[in-house]
Amino acid sequence: MDIVRFLKDWTLPIAMGVGAAVYLLFAFTPVLDEAGDFFAPVMAAILPLFMFLILFVTFCKVDFHQLRPVMWHLWVGVFQVLFIAILMAIIMGAGESVVLLEALLMCIISPCATAAAVVTQKLGGSLEQMTTYTFLSNFITVLLAPICFPLIEPSVHIDFWPAFLKILHEVFIVLIVPMLLAYVVKHYMRRLHARIIKVRDLSYYLWACSLLIVTGTTVKNIVRAEASIWLLLSIALLGLVVCVVQFSVGRYIGHYFHHTQEAGQALGQKNTAFAIWLSSTYLNPLSSVGPGCYILWQNIINSIEIWQKRKEEEQLTSLQ
Repeated sequence: MDIVRFLKDWTLPIAMGVGAAVYLLFAFTPVLDEAGDFFAPVMAAILPLFMFLILFVTFCKVDFHQLRPVMWHLWVGVFQVLFIAILMAIIMGAGESVVLLEALLMCIISPCATAAAVVTQKLGGSLEQMTTYTFLSNFITVLLAPICFPLIEPSVHIDFWPAFLKILHEVFIVLIVPMLLAYVVKHYMRRLHARIIKVRDLSYYLWACSLLIVTGTTVKNIVRAEASIWLLLSIALLGLVVCVVQFSVGRYIGHYFHHTQEAGQALGQKNTAFAIWLSSTYLNPLSSVGPGCYILWQNIINSIEIWQKRKEEEQLTSLQ
């Protein structure tokens, strides 16, 4: 029972550790080269499926009538735009593209993670408010990315509308399609819907599986990065600072509206897989190390929050 409890409390760090260990095992064991070449495209194909299923299962639990903006959405969105503006001013003032600053920008401009609603629900927060902000946050990214990226990397020659539509297409596939499917299942396939929501923490464990794959990919990008160890360490440590700041500011905003947990997750938990795709497509590929390291920091924070919540529930149960 102690082992099961440990696995439940620290599911996310365990998933990250296994993902990193498996990649390193295949990368540095010559006899496994052929197996690694076989599984690499398989994992790349499976990851989008996991993300789709996570959102589908989560949206099956959403009360669609409660999906509406609330006041903390406005202030969290304002601070995200403000952070982006400040960092863009620093980058422009530097006079040239700075990979370190690009990596930090990707940790800020990235939208709220699709899995943030999963964590928020597990922590007792409002699933509907988090789902609504996930859509709003993605719209902020879709709007600002095509504006910011050409200023950072003029050589890329990004036109606003093609980039806007391309990013919007990715958001539509990842976010809108599973929501529409969940709506159909919830309202017209009630038996299937009942079976899905009956499985406790299904979306959470699906997310852990996807995190295992994402972590392995991140470790691969870091190991293969053509950069000095000092640059990589700088990106990782400043990513930690940005992560703590965003979670803290979000929670500070949220406590004024009695939604501390939701606002903290909204500003702090990022869709790092999407950020890695953006940075690899439009910026210096090395900047993808930023959101790659951010995966580690945000999920350590999530794990601590989940552990604290479980301890509080156990204390309440013991008092009853």
